[in-house]
Amino acid sequence: MYNGIPFPADYINAANSVVSPSTVHCRNTSLSLYFQRYLLQKAMSVFKWEMPSEWSKNYTLYTLYCWGFFAVVNTDRYGVIPQACGLRGYDVFYQPTNAIITNPLLTGTLEPRIGLQCELVRLQPDYGGIMDIVTYYADMLALCAESVGMNLVNSKLAYVFAAENKAMAETFKKLYDQIAAGNVAAVIDKQLFRDDGKANWQMFNQNVGQNYIADQVLSDMRKIEAMFCTDVGIPNANTDKKERLITDEVNANKVETRSKCDLWLEELKESCEKVREMFDIKLDVDWRYKGGVEVGNDEPVRTVQL
Repeated sequence: MYNGIPFPADYINAANSVVSPSTVHCRNTSLSLYFQRYLLQKAMSVFKWEMPSEWSKNYTLYTLYCWGFFAVVNTDRYGVIPQACGLRGYDVFYQPTNAIITNPLLTGTLEPRIGLQCELVRLQPDYGGIMDIVTYYADMLALCAESVGMNLVNSKLAYVFAAENKAMAETFKKLYDQIAAGNVAAVIDKQLFRDDGKANWQMFNQNVGQNYIADQVLSDMRKIEAMFCTDVGIPNANTDKKERLITDEVNANKVETRSKCDLWLEELKESCEKVREMFDIKLDVDWRYKGGVEVGNDEPVRTVQL
């Protein structure tokens, strides 16, 4: 399993091998993986699919979004099914000519010719998936989440005392215990002060309010998520403005949100049409959200409030 995605080991190794070493160790942590799964599932909700009931929708969509494409092929045992595949050969336009399918439940290695024996359904013109987008934003969100946790822990440290000896340190511990217990009065040893009345110890006072930035980081997380939504075509209010947005700004964001995904949808619709022509099966895709409203639903889409 790769991030909860059902793929064999060779696919997992191929995905991990494209990651360059980094001094920022936020990748491959449970927090980063959590955000990867969260963002990937959000991206998979952009389009609404119509496909044969005998197909595994989860397998089909995870293959498409993670690897960028899948082959639709007619098999003796399972009929017309989608399959994760590799690509081989190229034509005069440097487009692949054959799919390579290595499912152990199928007989041998299949290398059907694209356009004659199988069709490819691809998400992007370059055959790429979206895991690079998902991982980029997931790592940023993981770093922010770690910063929030660290800041909350550090905000608990309000005072630090520097004592001259162990006995004085024990006195401060007992003093803190009395205060934490809610006693209306606390009694301390007179030896904690010198004859001139000055303290015989040092205190470091951390300005908790001044150093508290968790609320700012949480706001940044919402902005990062809004940027991701814009990248994958989910309606949102991706702006730094805190006051009401004017109509032109809303429309500009709609254009930015739809620009990349319109290209994705065009590729998918073209691929689905080729599959329908070759195999005469039901396969189609369309926007789930149109104008900020889910297709077939009168309720407005929930957007990120910044």
